[in-house]
Amino acid sequence: MLEIGIGKGDITAFKRGVGMLGYGLATQVMLDIETPLHARAFAFYDPSTKKRVVFVNTELCMINPSLKDGVIRLLKQNYPDWNYDYDNVLLTAQHTHTGPSGYSLHPLYSMGAPGFVREIYDKIVNGIYEAIVKAEINKAPGKIQVGTGDFDLETSISYNRSIAAYNLNPEVEHKISFAERHKAADKRMTLLQITDENGRPRASVNWFAVHTTNLPNNWTKICSDNKGFAATELEESFGNENKNYVSAFAQGACGDVSARVKFNPKLDRQRGYWEGPFEDDLKSSKYNGNIQYKKAKEIINNIDTTQDLGTGGVDAQLLYTDFGKIDINPEFTGGKEGCVTSPSCMGAAFLVGSIMDGPGMPELLGKGAVTLSKIITKKRELLSKGEPKAYIDRMIKAQGVKPVILETGRNLVMGARPKNLILPDFADELVRNIKYFDKIGIYDQITIAPQVLPVQAMRIGAILILGIPFEITTIASKRLIKTIEEKVAKQGIQHVILAPYANAYNGYIVTIEEYQLQMYEGGHCVFGQWALNALQEKSVKVIEELMKPEAQRQSLREAEPDVFSEDLANAFAYHEGNVYRAIRQREERKEKKRLLLEANKDRKGSSY
Repeated sequence: MLEIGIGKGDITAFKRGVGMLGYGLATQVMLDIETPLHARAFAFYDPSTKKRVVFVNTELCMINPSLKDGVIRLLKQNYPDWNYDYDNVLLTAQHTHTGPSGYSLHPLYSMGAPGFVREIYDKIVNGIYEAIVKAEINKAPGKIQVGTGDFDLETSISYNRSIAAYNLNPEVEHKISFAERHKAADKRMTLLQITDENGRPRASVNWFAVHTTNLPNNWTKICSDNKGFAATELEESFGNENKNYVSAFAQGACGDVSARVKFNPKLDRQRGYWEGPFEDDLKSSKYNGNIQYKKAKEIINNIDTTQDLGTGGVDAQLLYTDFGKIDINPEFTGGKEGCVTSPSCMGAAFLVGSIMDGPGMPELLGKGAVTLSKIITKKRELLSKGEPKAYIDRMIKAQGVKPVILETGRNLVMGARPKNLILPDFADELVRNIKYFDKIGIYDQITIAPQVLPVQAMRIGAILILGIPFEITTIASKRLIKTIEEKVAKQGIQHVILAPYANAYNGYIVTIEEYQLQMYEGGHCVFGQWALNALQEKSVKVIEELMKPEAQRQSLREAEPDVFSEDLANAFAYHEGNVYRAIRQREERKEKKRLLLEANKDRKGSSY
């Protein structure tokens, strides 16, 4: 029987004025706290083999390599006998868009902070570490079960936000209308329950696909959003029965799935016209969370606690590969030769944003960017020679129909270094930031977004969890899971669970059919039109290695990832952005005016 531990740590990394992460707007800065943020850890130890693994879910927008470096460093320093390392620690995020920025050394994900914020990074790293330590210390013999439950199609819980792209997939035999977009989302929740040896519930973690975006891009209070409200409600529901119950509401294949249901013309364009069931966004968030909580509770109440899927022990395997340099095996492309990825690129559709969850630049500007991108790319194709020519040809081949704007794998904007952009700094706060960090040499030390990324397979008895550093669309996830299930069918695996936002992050995974339409998800599928095929190949590779006897395994470090650097952290240090400076100065003027009015009242009062 496995020994299982559960822990919870505080990661409420609040620093007033620092940007938030998820919507990519410099105007969304932290001004207050709505809810705390937590890391929840689930540790599994097999006494017979002395192997251990730990799964962690955090109430953050994403995980990045800097965070995992910090957590592993603390574990090795303080508890070396636990033998925790990159391969057996799996960190994931539930993808709230109202959490902190500033904890990534890859500039794209700290651009809105702006810069690296030491206090935020330390708070998150220490909170995750604390959760793992608590889980290890309270290990006890226990059992695990898996249950599933489907939401009724008419339940106001999740909606496909890119229905036109979804309908291009051959799996969709009967095309879905926009009014029926609720039918184009995965409605299944999968829940892993942990009980003591007598079958009494101790903890659970579930995976369900819905964007954690009930709270919009003008929300300025730290909040765990719908999944955080669901987790809190489930933990509190056990009351005196088990005050230490821990539940994580992890993310599923939500790449094209929104929690927003209705159009409201009274709202403004920057915030977006789409909202949840209620005009009060916080009420919608709690409502969505409550529905998730009820489904999880229903599964728990109906699960067979006599079963134990933990027999078979625990194990893990990690692969690092440069996702921008993959020549894909035709086995994973239906026999098509010459399919490749290129260093990560973002298209115009990414800049325009998701119409439902987070609009970006006006569509007219987006169309102008498309035209300019095509002109620049064609010019580069014709004029480049040697190594630049080889890169351009590969980029065009991999990125296909995408009008490339940001080359985050080569630190270029429209083919040029950001510091050379014609756009003036005052045009946009993020334009100013991206140029500033180029001028001080940050892009000479690291790519704007990570290129060497991890794919991690973790086995817990009859359960296989695949951690991927992307967000993935509904149909793409079904293809990936099918590929995995075919490889583990004879290995005693009963449940394959996909865990996105794991260990690192760089964009979306979509099907090749969805990619051709270049909606938001396709524009943010950074490694090109065959990125899913590349991910399928690398996922199979790591799983096949995991299934070998340990003595026969080989290292899967195909490339070396970026590692946390104190020098880079200092160079990339946070500086107060213009947006927050304006907010702070406005608040200071208000406070000065208030104090002056009070002083005048006191003087008038003293004259009577």
